[in-house]
Amino acid sequence: MYNMHAFWVALSKDVLIQWRTRAQIVAIFLFGATSLLLFSFAIGPNASALRQHAAGFLWLALMLSSTLTLAESFQSEMEQRAFEGLLLLPTPAAALYYGKAVANWLQLTLLGIALVPVMVVLYDAGTMQVLGVIGVVAVGAAGLSAPGTLYAAMTSQARAKQTLLPLLLFPLLVPVLLAAVKATSLLILGDPMGQLGSWVALLLIFDLVHWTLGGLLFERVVED
Repeated sequence: MYNMHAFWVALSKDVLIQWRTRAQIVAIFLFGATSLLLFSFAIGPNASALRQHAAGFLWLALMLSSTLTLAESFQSEMEQRAFEGLLLLPTPAAALYYGKAVANWLQLTLLGIALVPVMVVLYDAGTMQVLGVIGVVAVGAAGLSAPGTLYAAMTSQARAKQTLLPLLLFPLLVPVLLAAVKATSLLILGDPMGQLGSWVALLLIFDLVHWTLGGLLFERVVED
């Protein structure tokens, strides 16, 4: 019960911080939308090719945008020297981790959902299963948030955190991105072989592994 209370307090704190810095969220969305626009230029006016690559570019834009969100997730605590104080409280480090990871997941999910209409317009993907894509975005964002929060904590005190975080995080995200891109592509292009369930199940397994390891390793990461 005490751990759950600590989790809710940590989650409320991070959601409130995100709300107060919502102008930054808008800027990150514009970055993601601009990335989708630039990626579409690489394909050209071929509507069929645009649809074929829509899922991959959506997740690439979300992954690039996520590094901006995750790198700043510890910024407020570090500027106010509050993070060390949080660690001194009689609160499990895992509760702090899960509170911040869930807050990051909510932000990335909303960002991904906001980027879906941009993808539909730019990549001629209007016939997709919208609710299915939103579900995959939510599950895939969880796979980005869990390791991203852990590595953001690890690099939060580094001067080059904006560069160091992607270098450490991107290789770890490859399995999550492959499953998320494939599942999203099947929802856009069709699933005649019934493969969607397998890819979503694989994505959920990756999420479970990342969220479990993140909670176990967070205390050791922040202490070091």
